[in-house]
Amino acid sequence: MLTAIVGTNWGDEGKGRMVDLLSARYDVVVRYQGGNNAGHTVVNDRGKFVMNLLPSGILRPETANVLGPGIVIDLEHLYGETERLRQAGIDIKPGHLILSDRATICMPYHKLLDGLEEDRLGDKKFGSTRRGISPVYADKYMKKTLRLGDLLHWDSLRERLEGLLEWKNLVVEKGYGHAAILLDDMMAWLETYGKPFLPYITDTTVYLKDAIDAGKSVIFEAQLGALRDIDFGIYPYTSASTTLAAYAPIGAGVPFARLDESIGIMKAYSSCVGEGPFTCELFGAEGDELREAGGEYGAATGRPRRVGGFDVVASRYGAQMQGCTYLALTKLDVLSYLKEIPVCVAYEINGRRVESFPASIDELNAAKPVYEYLPGFACDISRCRKAEDLPKAALDYVRYIEKAVGCPVKYVSVGAERESCVELF
Repeated sequence: MLTAIVGTNWGDEGKGRMVDLLSARYDVVVRYQGGNNAGHTVVNDRGKFVMNLLPSGILRPETANVLGPGIVIDLEHLYGETERLRQAGIDIKPGHLILSDRATICMPYHKLLDGLEEDRLGDKKFGSTRRGISPVYADKYMKKTLRLGDLLHWDSLRERLEGLLEWKNLVVEKGYGHAAILLDDMMAWLETYGKPFLPYITDTTVYLKDAIDAGKSVIFEAQLGALRDIDFGIYPYTSASTTLAAYAPIGAGVPFARLDESIGIMKAYSSCVGEGPFTCELFGAEGDELREAGGEYGAATGRPRRVGGFDVVASRYGAQMQGCTYLALTKLDVLSYLKEIPVCVAYEINGRRVESFPASIDELNAAKPVYEYLPGFACDISRCRKAEDLPKAALDYVRYIEKAVGCPVKYVSVGAERESCVELF
């Protein structure tokens, strides 16, 4: 079984908790795009963990975890992330963690450039995490980056990096007026944070092909959601990579593989980190109350998330773009404080009612939410484990979402813990 677990909205939908739950049924978990610019939060019997780069199956010792060639890897961040898990008693060894020799290295100067550009933009900034993701993907497509496999050829690495820095300093020094990036500093950084991972680096295409041929099951874990996809998201307020399930085999290094299913993760309400249009946004006390109830603060950055009611227009589009076989609805328990549940059923754009998600940034900026309110369930559902345990109003809300989005809901999470989930079929 080859399964993609993907976000249908703006990201932060709860993919990590679903990968952690479902990984018990799989042999391999693969991250296939993005970097450390988002976080997947997992809560289980061993504690609460936030993974930015590591696949969410890393907490299961029997599961292999792969960072594929579509990933951009900040080695310093990966080093810190693995050390924090080791300190929590989770042993990470080669074979349990596997790094693609084709994965791109996110260097310190990529983070520097990210911050310099956001500062230059001022009030027009994109809301970047300043972790270097857009600059390193841009360099990748200009064919001016280092890959993990280059660390295995240390003798030629310095010369390659010297050429890259000669080019990069044209922008850093003469463009932004910042001090030049020094070759010795970058080599020291690679030695400190790169060399410890040499035993983990391999040809993951060969590894995954052998695993698939042997009948092993694989989860392809996405970062962020469909609305942050570089091509089909809210451009230019997107990530720099392809967040869609269709890209999963490519970003994992096995473009010849075919997915068996795509599980779309969406929240029972909406949340968004960063700038750009967010039509369903709730403000004032209504928004503050939902944010606090859901603990809506970025796992990677700690930034308060913007929140809103469930967005039918965006969610229907996201589920379509992800080719969802079925959905996992997360954080339904958060809505237990509401007597009525807000749902954005359409957009109003220049006096027109719009029910399809616009591609135009101008139309999205002009869009106003059309809200309707569904009956709330107003009780604690965190102990529910079967469909019949859910109160009628909660189950009616789930069925409403299924019909509105046009895709069946298979899982409903009713708490942050690993087992706090209802499987509907």
